[in-house]
Amino acid sequence: MAGEAVRRRGCCSKQDFLPEESFASFGNYMRALRETPARLRDRVVSRSLDATELHEVRARSQHEMKRTLNWWDLIWFGIGAVIGAGIFVLTGLEAKETAGPAVVISYVVSGISALLSVFCYTEFAVEIPSAGGSFAYLRVELGDFVAFIAAGNILLEYVIGGAAVSRSWTSYCATLFNHKPTDFLIKAHGLAEGYNQLDPIAVAVCAAICVIAVLSTKGSSIFNSIASVIHVAVILFIIIAGLTKADPKNYSDFAPNGPRGIFQASAVLFFAYVGFDAVSTMAEETKNPARDIPIGLVGSMVITTACYCLMAVTLCLMQPYKEIDENAPFSVAFQAVGWNWAKYIVAAGALKGMTTVLLVSAVGQARYLTHMARTHMMPPWFAHVNERTGTPVNATVTMLSATAVIAFFTKLDILSNLLSISTLFIFMVVAVALLVRRYYVSGTTTTADRNKLVACLVLIIGSSIATATYWGLSEGWIGYVITVPLWLIGTVALRLFVPHARNPKLWGVPLVPWLPSASIAINIFLLGSIDKDSFMRFAIWTGFLLLYYFLFGLHATYDTAKEAAERKDQGEMQVKRIEEGI
Repeated sequence: MAGEAVRRRGCCSKQDFLPEESFASFGNYMRALRETPARLRDRVVSRSLDATELHEVRARSQHEMKRTLNWWDLIWFGIGAVIGAGIFVLTGLEAKETAGPAVVISYVVSGISALLSVFCYTEFAVEIPSAGGSFAYLRVELGDFVAFIAAGNILLEYVIGGAAVSRSWTSYCATLFNHKPTDFLIKAHGLAEGYNQLDPIAVAVCAAICVIAVLSTKGSSIFNSIASVIHVAVILFIIIAGLTKADPKNYSDFAPNGPRGIFQASAVLFFAYVGFDAVSTMAEETKNPARDIPIGLVGSMVITTACYCLMAVTLCLMQPYKEIDENAPFSVAFQAVGWNWAKYIVAAGALKGMTTVLLVSAVGQARYLTHMARTHMMPPWFAHVNERTGTPVNATVTMLSATAVIAFFTKLDILSNLLSISTLFIFMVVAVALLVRRYYVSGTTTTADRNKLVACLVLIIGSSIATATYWGLSEGWIGYVITVPLWLIGTVALRLFVPHARNPKLWGVPLVPWLPSASIAINIFLLGSIDKDSFMRFAIWTGFLLLYYFLFGLHATYDTAKEAAERKDQGEMQVKRIEEGI
């Protein structure tokens, strides 16, 4: 009893981090490690249930999150989550170095890919309104192991995204005070290039966001809505005022690096659309998920894509693409056309936008970590929801601390490429999971239909990988004559020869399997445009995830699932005894 009292006062113990049987003693842990192959087989094939994610797993947080959000809140959360560093910084970087004025087409390609992913996320969020977001969806459809690998990359996505936005916040803050974008950074000559420009302001911004995020979700929503309205007003100013200074001559060299430059920019600019998945993690706190989530997610993405394209066109018409500033392109562009005063409006608007991105990111990443901890893939200490605020304080503080550390050291270009890999990978896996959800139900789908589904998915994914590989390695076009028809055959076969096993109850993705299959193809294709070094960093992170999973996560989730099954059996036995009158 005394130990429980101590824990209630907020102190930490081994039970908060490793309460499972496998970690009760050194002998237990050694036995668990010896059983790793058998446990891995169990976890790879085990799939959760919708009801488990919505009730049993949620109950492990001790306190419920408060249902305070509606579709209006979600639209502004979506806008606040997405419009930030991507448009205000990466537009200039990719226009100058890669795509030229054709960066607007890059935004269209990225926007289409993001919108397809939004459709997939929306169906899941309506059917499984859980704080776990895509982690919960993948646990239900693809099992624990795939869900963990994806979730680890989701956490990386959020931490890196927050770090990138924090550093961009510093750059625009410098221009607001008439300094160069890099003037507020501290040069550390003893550190490696790319990690030697220290950013203490980014750390302070993360700390301030942390305080807001832990106090109240509804309070965060109100703050985000007000800031986003101001932000949209600034965006309209940029578009309208900027177009009055347009020079069509700046579009004379529209696509200096051709299609390859456009798609390479699209892969990086996908960073600009990152964040909408955070809205899906708020489904647990939404009053009417079936109505509010589709309106909030799809509505915010359509608005965002339109704003991005108009802003990209405006920037490249104001200034020759080779003269665009990489760190604060819109502020410097207004300065270049003689409107020095306008750069203050732009910088202030950019700062507001980045602040809301950080806030929504903080809310989303904490809920992912919370749901992972509920399943014991991460220590259950992170699953605690504060009784007074109704927010996951432990998870929020931990994730923002990690964000602040990375933001302190790492340059934006390193962060943005790595972030795009994680995001595209996750969105591709979610699209696969949606096809599995529609075409496979355990106990209902026949073995023959299951095998046909697997064959179609292998053909869709394999042909998409082949297309992306050919794009990355060759300048020709012959390979596409083979790979694209193979993708088409896989999708048509899935449509004609595999019967639907489940239809959505409330809201569903239209044109299945075409839209999810296209999402898989586009996401994988954009992955083929990302540089080799980013893939190496991605591989290192995935290797770290696997090491953690085999040493800790696998055994914790195995024990948790075993205990849950035993409790279920005991409950069924008690019900049987009552029915028999014993």
